[in-house]
Amino acid sequence: MKNTTVLVVDDERAIRDLLSDEISQAGYTVISAADAGEALSLVRQENIHIVISDIKMPEMSGLELLERILNISPETVVIMITAYASVETAVNALRKGAFDYMLKPLIYEDVIAKISRIDHYIKIRRENQILRQEVEKQYDFHNIVAKSRPMEDLFDMIRKVAGTSSNILITGESGTGKEVIARAIHFNSPRKDEKFLPVNCGAIPMTLWESELFGHVKGAFTGASGNKDGYLQVVEEGTLFLDEISEMPLDAQVKLLRVIEEQEFVQVGSVKAKKLNARIIAASNRDLEKMMEQGEFREDLYYRLNVIRLHIPPLRHRIDDIPLLVRHFISKFNLELGKNIHGVDNMTMKVLLSHRWKGNVRELKNVIERAMILCDKKNIEINDLPAELNDSKNRSGLIGRGDLKQSVREFERVSILSVLEDVSFDKMKAASILGLSKSSLYRKIEELGIG
Repeated sequence: MKNTTVLVVDDERAIRDLLSDEISQAGYTVISAADAGEALSLVRQENIHIVISDIKMPEMSGLELLERILNISPETVVIMITAYASVETAVNALRKGAFDYMLKPLIYEDVIAKISRIDHYIKIRRENQILRQEVEKQYDFHNIVAKSRPMEDLFDMIRKVAGTSSNILITGESGTGKEVIARAIHFNSPRKDEKFLPVNCGAIPMTLWESELFGHVKGAFTGASGNKDGYLQVVEEGTLFLDEISEMPLDAQVKLLRVIEEQEFVQVGSVKAKKLNARIIAASNRDLEKMMEQGEFREDLYYRLNVIRLHIPPLRHRIDDIPLLVRHFISKFNLELGKNIHGVDNMTMKVLLSHRWKGNVRELKNVIERAMILCDKKNIEINDLPAELNDSKNRSGLIGRGDLKQSVREFERVSILSVLEDVSFDKMKAASILGLSKSSLYRKIEELGIG
């Protein structure tokens, strides 16, 4: 017996019983109703997937029943039955939300085939809903793995801007998770049911930029054998994420600027303008301000994209997140690799906390994956780490084998010193990066003996 439930509604008992029998024999759960009132009662009480209803019935018409069913259960698929003479009424039913209609006299093989196709459609729709819920859950702020003050401040900012349509520029070193943040913005915005389209600007050949971005019409250039939609059209009312925007050539930058200013674009070879409905989020791991000074990035485009700027701090500036990320990756790879590793031992955690992580979260993820492949014990140990981490020289400054809380405290000094070095010991900048007040930073420097 299939899981799909079909409700048959017809005031003629013979038709109702015959149709119910045929559907039941095909393996579907069937219930029936003699009138619209009984049908509405069943829709309220049962989980009904498909309703097959006659249009002409006493007291309440099939069209009124259709509207009331969809108000109660918008996901229910409704098929109307009509005589040939009332095809116009059936078309009206489609406008009101009916999925399809069938003509009398019914051919039962066709009815079963139609139900089978709808059943397949319902299953795909259900799977897509589950997948979307999982994706939205994955990119909910509460499920992004971070607890450090700089990341909490970033999340607060994202919550404020996600509901707007303003352009956003995300900056941060390679591997910090710029696309994760862009997806979080999208899935926490009113556009969450629309497309999220990531585009790696560095992967597009210079000669194809205009065609890829705007699309082209047939005959626009040699080799254009048909029409092609560009990214701006494909994304529709969703979010276009332009990753590594610094790699976009200058002539393409000019055209993108015009699109943002005029809120419309023209396909290559066409004269008809199309409206821009998408939100644009750009990202870069390069210093765009320095590129502007060198004439490599347009200043006017920078300010158009930089309406709201979100900076993701490097992992070495938020070591509080490392133990959390380690646990997250171990859980992830336990499932993927069929392992049952509990965690990392204390000395290994000290090594992970002291590493500079030039590749940021991406590098940490790769290190944990490699370690788990090699590890045959309950906990990852030093010897499971790559050579650049598993080196006595890199461990020479590590303090003894205290508990994890003590280890994190010991490496506060490493983190603060690292930030100070990155900003040439500008304590105001360092305090901002670390999420501390200036007085708190001075106190930490004194407590930890940082010269």
